[in-house]
Amino acid sequence: MSEYHRSVLVREVLELLPTRRGGTYVDATFGGGGHTEAILQADPECKVIACDWDENALRLNGDQLVEKYGNRLKLVWSNFARIQHQLKKCGILQVDGILADFGTSQYQIKQQPGFSFDVPSPLDMRMSKGHFYATAADIVNRYSEKDLIALLYEYGEERNAPRIVREIIASRPITMSTQLAEIIARVVPRGESRIHPATKTFQALRIVVNKELENIHALLLQAGRVIRPGGRLVCISFHSLEDRMVKHYFMDHRHEWEVITKHIVTASEEELLNNSSSRSAKLRCAQRR
Repeated sequence: MSEYHRSVLVREVLELLPTRRGGTYVDATFGGGGHTEAILQADPECKVIACDWDENALRLNGDQLVEKYGNRLKLVWSNFARIQHQLKKCGILQVDGILADFGTSQYQIKQQPGFSFDVPSPLDMRMSKGHFYATAADIVNRYSEKDLIALLYEYGEERNAPRIVREIIASRPITMSTQLAEIIARVVPRGESRIHPATKTFQALRIVVNKELENIHALLLQAGRVIRPGGRLVCISFHSLEDRMVKHYFMDHRHEWEVITKHIVTASEEELLNNSSSRSAKLRCAQRR
């Protein structure tokens, strides 16, 4: 499973999520299964409903855990934006906690088409082709200059948006991930930032293609309905847009939630040394009143 994705902040999740022995928890973003297995190991009486919209994640990592933990683990192929509906289908109305890790797995970046700057692949970026139809290529080649600039500003916080978009429009059609990355690198030299020049543009496209912020908003709203009083919601974000959404939701719904993490929780020095993916991880936790 570590080859698929190394889960971040596992120790911190185990310190915050479980609230009672034998509880029922939702891992809303199963991925490599690291968080799910850690929860199951920490309490031999608990159960986990593990969701993922990427069938590859469930197929590659789920079966072996079901074999190991039996009926304590149930796998669900679904977008977490439909968590209340999926729980009802399982005959469950309330749970003791939900964990949501909003990060993109290393497997998706390396293997799914369109995510990598370095590996030529179709400019797709859909995390689940069964749930979404429009690709990143559709957006890059069909959006107007005005709409593309707005997209890069809003979802990528890319200050070079006008320059990038002018070069994109001049280079259409764009069909490959590396082609787009090279176009961006022509107008945003690597020396301007420690990250790859295309990072923010790729982030913006991925967010829009997969409706990531809309899905997070839907999950947050439903969490208040399905987590029983005393249960907890733990969210791990990887960029400011996600973290800001979680922070503001907890603040705006203080009548429903008590914030447990007064400040964001980040990776320890030890974890940073052993797992570079944890560098940007920010964890927030709140308890249902």
